[in-house]
Order: sequence, then structure tokens, then C-alpha cells
Amino acid sequence: MSNAPLMPKATAVWLLDNTALTFDQVADFTKMHPLEIRAIADGDAAQGIKGTDPISNGQLSREEIEKGEKDPGYRLRLEESKVVLPPAAKRKGPRYTPVSRRHERPSAILWLVRNHPELKDAQIMRLVGTTKTTIASVRDRTHWNASTLTPMDPVTLGLCSQIELDFEVQRAAKEKPVDTQYGGATLLPASETTRKEPELERSERSSDDLNVDAVFAKLKTIGGKKAEEE
Repeated sequence: MSNAPLMPKATAVWLLDNTALTFDQVADFTKMHPLEIRAIADGDAAQGIKGTDPISNGQLSREEIEKGEKDPGYRLRLEESKVVLPPAAKRKGPRYTPVSRRHERPSAILWLVRNHPELKDAQIMRLVGTTKTTIASVRDRTHWNASTLTPMDPVTLGLCSQIELDFEVQRAAKEKPVDTQYGGATLLPASETTRKEPELERSERSSDDLNVDAVFAKLKTIGGKKAEEE
């Protein structure tokens, strides 16, 4: 259909009404079946469709039509259309989910909540095409079908692609703050511990030396007293 004119059925109606081209020529130009062209000519199809002039929109020249009318075996050539269609605007909104897949969204949400808790609700909404209310009900186990829900990969269900899932997971990992503490206070750096160890050892040795001297002094005092008594 890439070589078909714009609005092929309306173009066929115009060619049948305004030219002497054969059914096969019209069918070849519009990329339609010859029997459908015959049905249009008999009034059994395309009733109420207004014909579109392919000459005015630059898809067919009058010379091409004259060549076709003179030679029934000639096939009309489609000219490049002068009509420039505006690019389709990108829609912003929730992802469209086919009706046949919508009942599987809660299972996909449960899988995302369990396997990727770092994902935000907005990211799950983009991936699955759901609402915050549904996400909250799945998280809180208040969903009407919570007792029978089974976690299922949204990629396997066809709700999103693996590339889209990986992108959202990586974005959530980058936005998540790094936890610098674990289980309370952090460990001291190695520079601090190695700097304080020699000081600690010297204080312990000095305290031990002081204790030994005190013991010997006490023993000498006791020995002197006993000698005086004798």
C-alpha cells in the first residue's frame, strides 16, 4: 500500500466516473481488487463516498490518464504527492493497553513491586499503563483479586519491552540516594585506626610500667618494716 494513492477507494470512484479507464487499470492504480472496482461501478460498494480527484492533489497527471484511455494494457504511474501531511504529534498520557491484556496488569504490578521496589508509581504507570489507585491496592493487598494474583513479568505479558523496563530500573537506581550508614554508626577510616594504635600501645605500656614500679616499691617498704621489727 505504499504505492497506493491517498484515499484509494475515493480515487477509484472518481476515476470510474470521470475517465474511460478499464477496471483493471483502476484496480492496479488504486491497489484494489478488480472485483471490488466492479462492485463500485455497479453501485454495490462505496455508496456515499465522494470521489477524490487525483489530478488536483498531484498524484496523477492528465497525460497519464489519456495514455491509459488509449491503451487498455497501459498501467498508470503514481506521481509523488504534493500534499505534505503534518507529522503526527506524540501523545502524552498513559500507555495504551489492549483490552485482552488489561486483566493481566495487576499481576505485572505485583511482579514489579516485588522485584523492583525502587520503581516509583509514575514509572510503573508508564510501563504497565495503569493508575496510582490500582498500584496502591496491589501494594496494600486490598485489590479485589489480591488472593489469586500471581506475579508475572510485564515483558513476558507484552505490556512493555525489556528495553523500557531496563531504562526505568536504571533511572530509579540513579535517583535512589546512596546509603552511607549501615546498622548505625559508620566504621572509622583506616587512617584513624592506624594513627591511634601506637598511642594506645604506649599508654598501655606506660600504665603497666607504673603498676610494676608501685608493686616493687610496696614490697621494699614491707621488707624494710619487717627488718626494723626484728
